Amino acid sequence: MTTETPTPTPTPGRYAIDVPRSGITFTTKHLFGLGTVHGSFRLRGGAVSLTDPPTGTRVDAVADAASFDTGNEKRDSQVLSKTLLDTAGYPDIAFNSTAVEADGAGAWVLRGQLTAHGVSAPVTFAVTKAEAVGDEIAIEATTTVDRYAHGVTKLKGLAGRYLHLTATVRARRADDGPAGPGSPGE
Repeated sequence: MTTETPTPTPTPGRYAIDVPRSGITFTTKHLFGLGTVHGSFRLRGGAVSLTDPPTGTRVDAVADAASFDTGNEKRDSQVLSKTLLDTAGYPDIAFNSTAVEADGAGAWVLRGQLTAHGVSAPVTFAVTKAEAVGDEIAIEATTTVDRYAHGVTKLKGLAGRYLHLTATVRARRADDGPAGPGSPGE
């Protein structure tokens, strides 16, 4: 059995997000900041279009809002209801990148628009991992989302305002050529 060693620089091209192996985890506060809540969302799908140089890279992903899960059925039901996420009316949480930039310290940031609860707001992810293994890429990125920026403002104090997200994405090569015009999001 052979094992491929990760390489630090993924090959340019289009990659389809491997939904079962990707997801979003988060932490937030509740009860006026006294407790920490851990949870997750599942992705529905998306694509990564890597370019060389990386500044032209695009990422488009959609999470299933109804997959919000903290392991507490009562809390999860309330968050999914019209009181907060209203997943019946807004079933998707979408991210569409607008820029990839070096942060000056040798790392990359991914800027874009996050649409949740029908409201788009800018968000910046710090890319903490981007590597290739065979025909796949593995990306991890973190950000903090202000739910108030998306119009989710009820239950102040009881439900945390900020969610600290970690997106873990595995994506499989979807073509044999480099990314370019016609890439996801263009």
